[in-house]
Amino acid sequence: MSLKAFAAKIFARRVAKKTAKWVNHPITTQERVFKEIIQKASKTQFGKDHDFETITSHIDFVQNVPIRDYEEIKDYVEKVVDGREDVLWPGKPVYFAKTSGTTSGAKYIPITKESIKNQVEASRNAILNYIYETGNSDFVNGRWIFLQGSPELQEKNGIKLGRLSGISAHYVPNYLQKNRLPSWETNCIDDWETKVNAIVEETVNENMTVIAGIPSWVQMYFEKLHEKTNQEIGSLFPNFQLFIYGGLNYEPYRAKFENLMGRKVDSIELFPASEGFFAYQDSQEEKGMLLLLDSGIFYEFVKADEYFDEGAKRITIKDVEIGINYVMIVSTDAGLWAYNLGDTVQFISVKPYKVIVSGRIKHFLSAFGEHVIAKEVEEAMQQAIAATDARINEFTVAPQINPPENELPYHEWLVEFENEPSEMEKFIKTLDTSLQKQNSYYFDLIDGKILQPLKITQIQKGGFQEYMKSIGKLGGQNKVQRLANDRKVADLLSTYKKA
Repeated sequence: MSLKAFAAKIFARRVAKKTAKWVNHPITTQERVFKEIIQKASKTQFGKDHDFETITSHIDFVQNVPIRDYEEIKDYVEKVVDGREDVLWPGKPVYFAKTSGTTSGAKYIPITKESIKNQVEASRNAILNYIYETGNSDFVNGRWIFLQGSPELQEKNGIKLGRLSGISAHYVPNYLQKNRLPSWETNCIDDWETKVNAIVEETVNENMTVIAGIPSWVQMYFEKLHEKTNQEIGSLFPNFQLFIYGGLNYEPYRAKFENLMGRKVDSIELFPASEGFFAYQDSQEEKGMLLLLDSGIFYEFVKADEYFDEGAKRITIKDVEIGINYVMIVSTDAGLWAYNLGDTVQFISVKPYKVIVSGRIKHFLSAFGEHVIAKEVEEAMQQAIAATDARINEFTVAPQINPPENELPYHEWLVEFENEPSEMEKFIKTLDTSLQKQNSYYFDLIDGKILQPLKITQIQKGGFQEYMKSIGKLGGQNKVQRLANDRKVADLLSTYKKA
């Protein structure tokens, strides 16, 4: 065992002990975080506008601070962008994470010295936790690759801005700098396809042990490696031991990945965002991600099916229930207050508090009152793949409200197959039956002949990548919208329908 691998095990043990302290005292940990961030922000403009000095409890906070999304805090953020200090958090942020907005163009998410420290520690601890759990640390000696956005940053009124993944590239620990790929020059390439081709050239002959990124884009990297070498990734990189991912559910891609790799590889799921690092997978044996309660983030939850109701109840972790779909609301040491991320989660454990990401509150399918969420369609796809010989590259789901020839409406699944199932009817039936079992409203609509069973539209190979390129979102942190309540994505994708 190398000195670096031995040191990693010692460090992992220390971090595990520190983590256990707050895991064993979750409620008091969150109460402490709440008091700390309220106190620190009490003299800011936002703190004064919302009487932070009078807030001593969650009840006070709910009364003083309404839930907001980006559009509703935009006025405060713009003051920070203009160079004002002490607006949302003391002083100025050190970065803005620039993301794509839905209605307002670019969004600027503040990142403070406190919040970037917590983000970096969380990503490090996810790997150290894996080392502690498995005892496997040899991978630290090999090459690591993070498929991410450009690390080149701009500056606005003294504050650097860029993509979160690009900002994170500046915080790779010194002991990993020699292990990291791609090169700085390659990482700065803007065009995604050009960048991936360059990454292939830089890595194809290296001892790759850790590969990280959003599954759909790592898949593109693997495919290009396979095209170049005609080898399975597991043979090309015999010491490849760990796949780290976030942003998308890995399960619909797992069969394709394992086919490309030729063997199974351990994986760690992360739940990072520009607004904070919220959770990471803490066990290779159990599903779910450990919610990070000691990272400068105070969490609230609202039941998703009540979220748009007036006076919907906001609760803290002590009142959450397993299996309920919640909208996650965060207040952070970056100066976001009762902020709606848009993500929905479900708790699968409360000892410790572990979550799965179930979708987006704005991304659901309820054109007929069924309120289908991403978790349900992904679970259905996973079951259909397991029941057949199908492998998929990508998919999305949309309603077909006005079908031709007086047909009943239906859900249209637009699927790009890597391997088309030899029994397509079995694949479709498994999909539909699984969705009916998970969603009683959908079952009632099928049973009551309001909807007909789902239909599949096959998208040509490479069609989803061409679609993402056409809307300017190929690569990086961008991902295909899993489902929608309208036809915008589906109609654009139909351009790439398989002949």
